[in-house]
Amino acid sequence: MHENEAVIGLSGSAPRADDGCRRPANLLAGALLLGCGVFLGYEAITWPDVSLLARHDPQTFAALEIYAAGEQTAANGPPARYHWVSYPRISPHLKRAILVAEDINFFSHHGFDTAELQTAIKEAVEQRKSPRGASTLTQQFTRQMWLNSNRSWFRKFKEMLLTIEVEHRLSKKRIFELYLNLAEFGPGTFGAEAAARYYFHRSAAELDETEGAELAAGLSRPQFWNPASSDPAYSARVRLILRHMEKAQFLEKLI
Repeated sequence: MHENEAVIGLSGSAPRADDGCRRPANLLAGALLLGCGVFLGYEAITWPDVSLLARHDPQTFAALEIYAAGEQTAANGPPARYHWVSYPRISPHLKRAILVAEDINFFSHHGFDTAELQTAIKEAVEQRKSPRGASTLTQQFTRQMWLNSNRSWFRKFKEMLLTIEVEHRLSKKRIFELYLNLAEFGPGTFGAEAAARYYFHRSAAELDETEGAELAAGLSRPQFWNPASSDPAYSARVRLILRHMEKAQFLEKLI
């Protein structure tokens, strides 16, 4: 009888060999789930209220704060320049220059320009180099307003969601107005008014075609390309934008 009990004990109640491995795995899975829950909760709580921008002009934004923090740390860059100005007080020449330089289909797409993205990929394949940027003005504004410079997949996903929401909640002209005031036109120079005053000593409303093209030409590389630059590639970019502006007179009725 004792022998039978021993057999039953061995076959029915002995712990499995993998129980010791399963417990740490369960703990790890639980910790991951908890971490994901905390992270998603934080994102939900801190998610920006995009609709507020329909009525209120931003007093600050991510790109400005990041630059200011870096400038204070490094103590070797110019102070940030930022001056808000309303849409009607920005030169139509600058608006047209930015559209032909950065996003000519802005008023017809819904935040993402798939045709432009396909063109950029095709050019990259033909020229055997990395694809050029094909971000729309809405995507660029979203990055300037809320996001950091991290190139993680999560940041790209967040940018996509915010771009969709911006397009849904704000009018095209309001998005363009916000972009024109947040875009970086040189090291620490944010917005059309600050750029016009700094580089040309006049208001954004007074910019002519050439000055508009000079500001638009540097948007892809503001740290290196701006009206103070002597880079031949930058000068060539200005001339290209001016030629495109001549062919894009139709934009005047949109802006």
